[in-house]
Amino acid sequence: MIKEKAQEMIRMKQHTKWVSVWGNAVSVAENRPERYAKDITIRYPIHIPFSGSAIRLTFDNYCGTEPITLNKTTVFYGGRFYRVLFGGERDVIIPAGERVVSDPLEMTIHKGEVIQVSFYLEDFTLMRSVVYASGPLSEGIYANGDKTENARIDILTSRKTHLFYFLSNVSVLTEEEKRAIVCYGDSITAQNWPDELALRCYAEGYSNTAVIRRATSGSRILRQYDCLQYESYGLSGENRFSHEVPTDGADVVIIQQGINDIIHPVGEDVNVFRPMSDLPTVEQLIEGLKTYIAKARSFGYKVYVGTLLPMGGWRTDAPFRQEMRHAYNAFIRTTDLIDGYIDFDKALRDPENPNHFLPEYDSGDHLHPSARGYRRMAQEIPAQLLK
Repeated sequence: MIKEKAQEMIRMKQHTKWVSVWGNAVSVAENRPERYAKDITIRYPIHIPFSGSAIRLTFDNYCGTEPITLNKTTVFYGGRFYRVLFGGERDVIIPAGERVVSDPLEMTIHKGEVIQVSFYLEDFTLMRSVVYASGPLSEGIYANGDKTENARIDILTSRKTHLFYFLSNVSVLTEEEKRAIVCYGDSITAQNWPDELALRCYAEGYSNTAVIRRATSGSRILRQYDCLQYESYGLSGENRFSHEVPTDGADVVIIQQGINDIIHPVGEDVNVFRPMSDLPTVEQLIEGLKTYIAKARSFGYKVYVGTLLPMGGWRTDAPFRQEMRHAYNAFIRTTDLIDGYIDFDKALRDPENPNHFLPEYDSGDHLHPSARGYRRMAQEIPAQLLK
């Protein structure tokens, strides 16, 4: 026992680097009358890809329009609860547009295990800073009352959710060789493929790499909606990228975005909120991507870009939109401004009908992949990015 404790102390002294092991973007909640919550606990399971000796949590009210208060936050691991503090205090107020990072919480955690992060909102709270995420590793629960120190929460007073409120990052104090890659995009990245990539890392033994998702459904590179109807489609790239992408221990960003810039505008005669004047030229869309690349370089990251997926059969599909997609993809495949590209389009398209998905990779809406399609996307990530 003494020898084991000594070995553990040696390992802990080697933990000198903070690396994100979990993360999400922060976007705008759909504006509904029930957008306020009170006396509620939210709990998220966090899968740990590598061992460490401390963790810290980031809570983000970036899209909020008023302050929020976290009254109590805990981490459950190894059969016990740990209280999370902020500047030595249990309660923390997060002003609108700002975020807070918890005090480091010393605890020995091991790769492949799961921690449970819970936080309690006692008084009325504007639940505006949120993002939707799905996949085999992305699900939480919310429950009535303070359940932050309940190991089990009654299913009669709780409900599962794919909405991730306020919690935007979990980092582990670990070894220098550990690192993270950031997956940045829209609803396609908000869905399964980053989780499938994390599972691939587990299965194939890439034990030094964490996969961090920064994605918001409906978002565009160049524009955002300023109307109540569509504000939940998220912020423009100008307002997102520099806030979301800098991540503890990250050295690579994979960008997969641009399709919504192409498919959203339909004309005011069809939808008053989606004028054709919002449609960019291909050159403007490429300039937006170049802005991402320059910002990522300033963070010290390598940059990989995914080609836009097929959209044949989508409700706003049209020849001119396909031409834009092909031209944008051609730039991605040929530019020397990036470290490499990931040809998601080629991997998932039907060779006989290349504007369309292969049937087994189509979710049915002809824009988002199926579960099998998302697994294929994860397989397309080059192995050298995961080592």
